[in-house]
Amino acid sequence: MSLSTEITEATLARFAKEVAKYPADQKQSAVMACLSIVQQEQGWVSPQSESTIAHYLGMPAIAVHEVTTFYNMYNQQPAGRFKLNVCTNLPCQLRNGQHALEHLCSRLGVEEGGTTSDGLFTVQKTECLGACADAPVMLVNDRQMVSFMSDERLDDLVDTLKSQAK
Repeated sequence: MSLSTEITEATLARFAKEVAKYPADQKQSAVMACLSIVQQEQGWVSPQSESTIAHYLGMPAIAVHEVTTFYNMYNQQPAGRFKLNVCTNLPCQLRNGQHALEHLCSRLGVEEGGTTSDGLFTVQKTECLGACADAPVMLVNDRQMVSFMSDERLDDLVDTLKSQAK
């Protein structure tokens, strides 16, 4: 993962493809796509990247920042290669969601919201993922939902992800 916050010509070309999907007077509608592109390329969305996106889309920087901070899928600081978002809302909480979060933190030696010293894992809690019947649930890298996360399944997941990193 790069810690660079530079927006390249290739990134701007990707922005242009997203903006082209909207009427010219509504290019701000591409803000989430542009944020996602930056996150894919850099691993996080820096304040400098927010400013660049705001300038590119012709909107106030605070409006881009509001989107970045509203959705927990956007990392506002560098994150590990594997971001583990554990749901701790009430349905998951009633089925050991908090325990799952604490187990992961203990297993990986980090506090909630922290990243392991090797840069592999970031563990954080998240809002409802909409799979309450499968609780506790979590999201890996904002893309893959995993369900019924017992201690054993959490340990297996960590081991599998570690093996993928080699």
